[in-house]
Amino acid sequence: MAFVSITRLHLASILVLPGFFIRSLSITKQACGAPGFVGGWVGNDSGWGFWTATVWESADAMQAFSRSGAHSAAMPKLIGWCDEAALGHWEQADGTVPSADVVYERMSREGRLSKVSRPSARQQAGVTVGSAKPRLARILQPKA
Repeated sequence: MAFVSITRLHLASILVLPGFFIRSLSITKQACGAPGFVGGWVGNDSGWGFWTATVWESADAMQAFSRSGAHSAAMPKLIGWCDEAALGHWEQADGTVPSADVVYERMSREGRLSKVSRPSARQQAGVTVGSAKPRLARILQPKA
C-alpha cells in the first residue's frame, strides 16, 4: 500500500511570497531525497492557492519527512504566512501519483483544515479548496 499526502496553502499576503517560495524549493528538494518518497507534484491555482501531492511508501516515511529538515523548519512560519491551509491523506494500492482533478475532489470531500493565525472567511467556514483546481507546476521524482 502507498500513502498519499495532499496540501493546499493560501498566502495571507503577497509580501510573504518570496520567503514562501524559497522555503518551498528547500522542501521539495528534501522530499525528493527522503527515504520512502515515491513521487508527486507541486502546483498552484488561479486564486493564489499552492498545492502539493506526494506519494510515500508508508505513512511512517511521510511523517519522518514532515518532522525533519526544511519541512519541519517551515511549519511554524506557515501558520502566520497563510490564511487558509488544508491537508488530506489516504492509502491506495499502488504508487501512482494522483492527478490534479483527483486531488481537488478528494480535498473538497475529505480534506481537513490546518491551523492558521488569521483565517480567511473561507477557512472560518470550513472550506478546504478555492474555486479553481490546481495546475501542475513541477513534477517531483525521487533522487536516483
